Amino acid sequence: MKPFVGRDNELQKLEDLLKTGRARLAIIKGRRRIGKSRLAEEFGKDKIFLPFSGLAPAKGVTAQDQRDAFARQLTTLFHLPPFTFTDWSDGFAHLSQHLTEMPTVILFDEISWMSSKDPTFISKLKVWWDLVLQNHPSVILILCGSISTWIDKNIINSTAFFGRISLYLELVELSIPQCRELLNLQGFKGSDLDFFKILSVTGGIPWYLEQIQSNLSADENIKRLCFEKNGLLVHEFNRIFNDLFHSRGEVYKKIIKLLSQGMKDRATLQKAMDYSPSGTLSQHLKALEICGFVSKHPDWSLKTGKPGKQALYRLSDNYLRFYIHYIEPNLPKIEQGSFLDVPLSSLPGWEPLLGFQLENLLLKNRSLIYRALGIHAQDIVIDNPYFQKATDRKKGCQIDYLIQMHSHTLFVCEVKMRRRELGLEVIETMKTKIASLALPKGFGISPVLLHLGPISDALLSNPYFYRIIDIADL
Repeated sequence: MKPFVGRDNELQKLEDLLKTGRARLAIIKGRRRIGKSRLAEEFGKDKIFLPFSGLAPAKGVTAQDQRDAFARQLTTLFHLPPFTFTDWSDGFAHLSQHLTEMPTVILFDEISWMSSKDPTFISKLKVWWDLVLQNHPSVILILCGSISTWIDKNIINSTAFFGRISLYLELVELSIPQCRELLNLQGFKGSDLDFFKILSVTGGIPWYLEQIQSNLSADENIKRLCFEKNGLLVHEFNRIFNDLFHSRGEVYKKIIKLLSQGMKDRATLQKAMDYSPSGTLSQHLKALEICGFVSKHPDWSLKTGKPGKQALYRLSDNYLRFYIHYIEPNLPKIEQGSFLDVPLSSLPGWEPLLGFQLENLLLKNRSLIYRALGIHAQDIVIDNPYFQKATDRKKGCQIDYLIQMHSHTLFVCEVKMRRRELGLEVIETMKTKIASLALPKGFGISPVLLHLGPISDALLSNPYFYRIIDIADL
């Protein structure tokens, strides 16, 4: 079995369900490849583990195909002769015959696929839970899937399962230290820069990190996964949108591609997509948020600390942005095998993109920044990228990451990733940004530099920054 890293809190919550002495229903949702079924497998490794998975949606796959797949999985688990059933109630009844008093974990993976084309699936699952599984106190039933919007609508917010769900887990990317631990366990021995190069492409997605080969450099791994004809990440983008969004995949792709150019508000997206002012675009954006691909960053008033009415949407998935910028434009060359000898550093905008990807990672690892600054989450009013629109009375400015404290201190954070030495010029950049901020009376500024790569002795010894944090130390 491959190394398993992180998810300690989630595993403990699952273990606690067994201590209740009653059958329990748990929901695990999250982005494709985030490790939902792997978490269930880890939880079930010292128990009877019964995993079932639906067939991926494809043209011609019927409701009966899904039931046949379930039957085949049953025969494999319990060494039964082949059989078939035409009603989900019969399939659940077959499974019930093999339940014992031993601690048992039943996993229905990609449940939206299992139920596809059969509108009675959910109601029959509910009846099975109420009448059968409730009488098996040692059973934990886990429902999980990548289509988080489907799970929200049909399970979490459904009256059919109201009051029946004991645990709800939404998996996010592994933290930076956990990613490092996973790569170390796989034998990867690259430098800090190599490590962050890999994260710039993969983010903290466990399955992507598991594809890294320890005998290859970071650049060689990225080329193998992203620039070889049959590289695993070459066609992952289309799989994500075809599997999750089916016929609406093209609409979601368009939103993602617009956001890959930078953060945008809803009005800008609406205009670019030629949408009417209805709520359709908001629904699409919410779906992408729920799936973990897009994050929403509201503006806020420094004076009051309260969120404003405007919000910017950010493409928060590193792989999707990398695909749009570098894989998709080069697909013809990749198919011809003529891209393998191109150095990654020669790709247009390579270093700025790495910096933006690094900024993305840090926003998902805010607790590490809190620790480096010696602050606590309960003392923070709000923290996010900050945009100040230009008006007649103030200049516009953009802060990579701004932390507003209850003490009226503002930590203004600049993120830099460079192979070349970073010098005193970054101080002038920061001074310009801070001078543009419309500061309320009584507020103090603490400039912070987060960097990856060498910095000059002159910059290190200069007292301007409150903290200079080497991201590798995180």
